[in-house]
Amino acid sequence: MVPVTHPGMPRPAKDGEFARADALAGLAREVEGLRRAVDPLREVGGRVEDLARLVGQLADALAAVTARPGPTPAPSWLMAPTDPAAVERVLGELCAWLHAVYLRYPDAAASLPECWLWHPDVVEELVWLMHAWCAAYQGKQASVALAGDWHDRQRPGVVRRIRATAGSCSWERHQTRPEWDQRLRGAVAVPGVDAVASIAGWWAARRDDPAPEPTPAPVGGNGAHPR
Repeated sequence: MVPVTHPGMPRPAKDGEFARADALAGLAREVEGLRRAVDPLREVGGRVEDLARLVGQLADALAAVTARPGPTPAPSWLMAPTDPAAVERVLGELCAWLHAVYLRYPDAAASLPECWLWHPDVVEELVWLMHAWCAAYQGKQASVALAGDWHDRQRPGVVRRIRATAGSCSWERHQTRPEWDQRLRGAVAVPGVDAVASIAGWWAARRDDPAPEPTPAPVGGNGAHPR
């Protein structure tokens, strides 16, 4: 039977055309499914970029902290090297600073004895005070706060201690005269040093027990020693 057609009527579709339409519809559904699956991943990508940026910022901050110079230690006069040239260099720098800064203060000038170089404790005080001044005014971390602390606490403390320990000293105290010798000695012996082993054994293993009794000091000795 021949199908009846009229002008303007749609042409009946063939089986192949239906198949192609079904395939296109299926492909469209797959594309839509992929789009829905990919959309959340786009948000993840944005979060990954944010995290990468944050990690970069933390790395930069860490690099800045590690590159920041730490506190500069002050050299110790009491532990100065045995090289005479190095020791003389320390004293040269100290004398220049004393003239330029420290002795500008009337209380400092009045309390520094003429024999200050013969007092290792005084030299030690002045060396660290000089380096504290350099850190407050000239160091990489120099600040008004450090300068204020130097003026308010550090300098007056050094002046007070020098006045108390050596303020009344003079050249004569360091000179030898017949039947009179009051020159300051070097480092004194540590009292009770012979008891180190006894005390170490007690504190290491029996510190909750009474301490060992000291033995009587020998005649002419400088202290008693625990046994």
